[in-house]
Amino acid sequence: MNENALPDHQALELLQQPWQTPAVRHLAWLCQAAPLVDTGPVACPRNWLPPDTPSRLQRLDAAPAPLLAALGQCQSRRLGHYFETLYRFFLEQFLGWRVLLSNTAIRAHDGRTLGELDLVVENPLSNRLEHHEIAVKFYLGHPQGGANQWLGPNAQDRLDLKTERMVTHQCTLAQRPLTREWLAAQGIHGPLAPVLVMPGMLFSPLTEQPHPTLPDWVNPGHDRGQWLYHHQLSSLETDHWVPLDKPDWLGLYQQPTPPEPEPTRAALAGVAAQSRPRPFALMTPRGNGFIESRRFFVVPDHWPGPPDDAGRSDHPAPDETPPAG
Repeated sequence: MNENALPDHQALELLQQPWQTPAVRHLAWLCQAAPLVDTGPVACPRNWLPPDTPSRLQRLDAAPAPLLAALGQCQSRRLGHYFETLYRFFLEQFLGWRVLLSNTAIRAHDGRTLGELDLVVENPLSNRLEHHEIAVKFYLGHPQGGANQWLGPNAQDRLDLKTERMVTHQCTLAQRPLTREWLAAQGIHGPLAPVLVMPGMLFSPLTEQPHPTLPDWVNPGHDRGQWLYHHQLSSLETDHWVPLDKPDWLGLYQQPTPPEPEPTRAALAGVAAQSRPRPFALMTPRGNGFIESRRFFVVPDHWPGPPDDAGRSDHPAPDETPPAG
């Protein structure tokens, strides 16, 4: 850990700053983002922050061209790829660390792909070479078959399976003999310490029913939200909500003007019409603008299963009425 790292309370204040540039807001979130899990070689970027982090971010907010140029090289619209580009900028240009390899496929002698190393970096704080595996993930807690599962919005991804693969497969890739042989051929010698960076958010159901049990390997300080079925919206006031598009899933959303109800109503209707879950932010006045105070994921009534021909769910929603909020 960096003994001169930004104190936790100051790191958390980065979220509340009125950032002018959305990408800088995303970076400020990354600087203090809590890990989702507390297992394996997990790391928290806030432990690497220099004491002048707030002023560095403010300067970048005033002149964001380097960050925008780096993000502009990301050709994919996927949030994971955006996050990877943001993370590399954080290491190289914000912290000044040296990145030796990025998104490098490792192949066996017969041509088979063994896996991909996200990043190989020189950590000047620990004086060691490190292999960083990174991901940003969002999961909704749902009871399935008598057990609690934490599912991705598309219901195809699971927190337990993702964590197991990251810890047992991805984070061990650099320690395998074939990988070390390949790295040596690139001039990279010696052991690489594995590092797992996986922030995100876990959403509990917005009902009076018991919330899904969290595995004991989940970080108790993870970011939290709530999810609800589309039919439960009738009991809620949504005029102060705004729909969130990627990459604004990262960090607390901010805007200078009050929320407009009509775009939110259209976005909520689209959840049912398009059968696609979507996150929304409850906005609260702060300073001269508005900032996210709570986050909700609204899912179609058939979630996590597919809609049937009648448009009804094979997975009925809970009977409980959500509390007003």
